[in-house]
Amino acid sequence: MGRALFYHLTRSSVEEVAQQLLERAVAAGWRVELRGVDPGRMDWLDQRLWQGRPESFLPHGRAGGETDALQPVLLTHVGQAAVNAPKAVMTVEGAAVTVPEIAAMERVWILFDGHDGEALSQARGQWKALTEAGAAAEYWSEDSGKWEKKAEKTAG
Repeated sequence: MGRALFYHLTRSSVEEVAQQLLERAVAAGWRVELRGVDPGRMDWLDQRLWQGRPESFLPHGRAGGETDALQPVLLTHVGQAAVNAPKAVMTVEGAAVTVPEIAAMERVWILFDGHDGEALSQARGQWKALTEAGAAAEYWSEDSGKWEKKAEKTAG
């Protein structure tokens, strides 16, 4: 059974953390859906990932193309299906994820901006809803300058 990892971003940007986690997932052989809410924001994130760290290459694409099923990382927004058979899902902008999705995936990452009150409230609501519905979840914070697990709920 999968688990949801909540990443409370206070020092790093969404694109930095997404790049790092996605690189690891692709190296592990996982296909990933990167899900957001706003199509324009996902276009922006797509461009940022192409301009990523010089020493790395992260193959990815925006949903809606002819090669979607082949993409190691497929960027979607709410209402688009991930046809790349993902083993992991990463959400940004408060995009929803369900308990059955979490259970079916190797990993689910929920990234949220800790300096944005609305994003923080949304993440707290997601944590409560998902864990009360039986999903396993971990809460990670970078407040100390390094990532530390601050809370964990087991499934059930």
